[in-house]
Amino acid sequence: MKIEEAIVYCLATANRGMRSEQIADMINSQHLHQRKDGRPVSSNQVCYVVSHNPDMFCFNSGRIMLMI
Repeated sequence: MKIEEAIVYCLATANRGMRSEQIADMINSQHLHQRKDGRPVSSNQVCYVVSHNPDMFCFNSGRIMLMI
């Protein structure tokens, strides 16, 4: 699954806003996305994806939320 899809899955499953660290932990623990280099997804990577997809995600009070 693409990382964008994994983030959407995490937020939809939690049904609430989440911090980037929480999303990264959930993605890694459930093996929702595999990086090409085999390393775990980082919270910085989650923030990067979220900031480059403003039509899908927003930041509110330090939490990431779905726009859709």
